[in-house]
Amino acid sequence: MNPSKKPQQSFRLGATHLHAVLRVDQIRTDTLTQLVQHWADPDARDEVIAALDELAAVMQGAAREGELDAAIEQVEDTAGMDTAQVEVPIPDARRLHDELAAVMRRLDRFNPKRLAPAQPEGSAA
Repeated sequence: MNPSKKPQQSFRLGATHLHAVLRVDQIRTDTLTQLVQHWADPDARDEVIAALDELAAVMQGAAREGELDAAIEQVEDTAGMDTAQVEVPIPDARRLHDELAAVMRRLDRFNPKRLAPAQPEGSAA
């Protein structure tokens, strides 16, 4: 369960309590909207389909290093997609800060750096 007042843009503790989960639905919405805008253009559709087919082929096989990133970048470039980012107004930034702080209080219980005794500077660990 996500206790956030705005779960579509939120931090929560992961199921194992060993990681945080950041949810930003707006990025997915923007991605699909931008993809479909170019898909609707008959002149660009074939290029977008070819880029998606190439990405699918990479996903189905054993991708070489950097191959998946290159295929994704090709789809983004072909579909004219913007950077995956979201503007966060001050009230939401404060809420996200509080949510992340609550998650960090739980995660820090398992943080090896926090649990290890401090080493004097210059000494070997």
